[in-house]
Amino acid sequence: MGTYARQNLVFERGEGAWLITAAGDRYLDFASGIAVNVLGHAHPRLVAALTEQAGKLWHTSNLYRVEGQERLAERLVASTFADKVFFCNSGAEACEAAIKAVRRYHYVSGKPERWRIVTFSGAFHGRTLATIAAGGNDKYLEGFGPPVEGFDHVPFGDLTAAAEAIGPETAAIMIEPAQGEGGVNVAGVEFLRELRELCDKHGLLLVFDEVQCGMGRSGKLFAYEWTGIAPDLMPIAKGIGGGFPLGALLATEDAAKGLTAGTHGSTFGGNPLAMAVGYAVLDAVLEPGFLDGVQQKALRLKQALAAVKDSHPNLVEEVRGQGLLTGIKVKVAPAEVVKAAIGEKLLVAGASDNVVRLLPPLNVADEEIAEAIQRLSRALDRVSASTT
Repeated sequence: MGTYARQNLVFERGEGAWLITAAGDRYLDFASGIAVNVLGHAHPRLVAALTEQAGKLWHTSNLYRVEGQERLAERLVASTFADKVFFCNSGAEACEAAIKAVRRYHYVSGKPERWRIVTFSGAFHGRTLATIAAGGNDKYLEGFGPPVEGFDHVPFGDLTAAAEAIGPETAAIMIEPAQGEGGVNVAGVEFLRELRELCDKHGLLLVFDEVQCGMGRSGKLFAYEWTGIAPDLMPIAKGIGGGFPLGALLATEDAAKGLTAGTHGSTFGGNPLAMAVGYAVLDAVLEPGFLDGVQQKALRLKQALAAVKDSHPNLVEEVRGQGLLTGIKVKVAPAEVVKAAIGEKLLVAGASDNVVRLLPPLNVADEEIAEAIQRLSRALDRVSASTT
């Protein structure tokens, strides 16, 4: 179905930060499957994990214990604020699980009237009916009937508006610490801390959607670690599978208390193949020095993008980002820059608010960052020439 405006490119294989067509043309991949391929393409550790598991067991369903789930959940719990993990297949499913967990939490706490969630402008929580309602973007809501009830939208970064939106039916506040699709908008540390205080004051749950900014992309394992506080619930996906479909909802013991047997589920969630790959990804990202390396690469990329901005003042307004979730706000349609970059065999991704995202693998080499900047500069030169 024509639900994507696809680029006329077909890739046959990948190697690290590169994608290769059948004709042998090599493209530098700074989109990473939209922040998914955190270890690049065909990483030997992930190939080995998937291949080994594929020869043993693919699927049993969640009617039985799954050893890989227990192993990966234990590692996630040991590495984060969480006590409990629910496995699913995508970011949208993880966000749906968070929404359901919020409502069930208050229901079993004897406050069923508390079911509404405060969300923020520019949010992207998925493509299901509930998650497009949570995001509140008219473009995604159009044509799908009345939006799912239960979401109160306020401006991103506006604490006063968030506080004023809280009422007797409010159950939680849900936010991306760093928005991806919304235009690479990074929430301030103090703002996120104040949201934690608001939730504690009013008996609300705090949900951090780290589907795009999590799994090392911010320079920490998860972006909440930069704040000194923790959420009650955290949907994750994208990077945790390194390219294999995998999502999860992480939660404290208390926040998860409503999701009991029969209240939620997933046929494919937590299947042995996904668990094997997810564990291998987490193992690599948690290796000593890996996240320090991400922070160093992020600094190099941000400095290089600042130079690009200075050399293209007619096109680039601003450099944004956190870690290797980076973007440039441009004065033309992002699609023009994306197309010109393809002409330079560089893959980048568009976003809202006229932003072009650069999302390289977390293990991208310094020379690949330098090469991407050269290609981006040439692409901007192309756009500049076409608009004068």
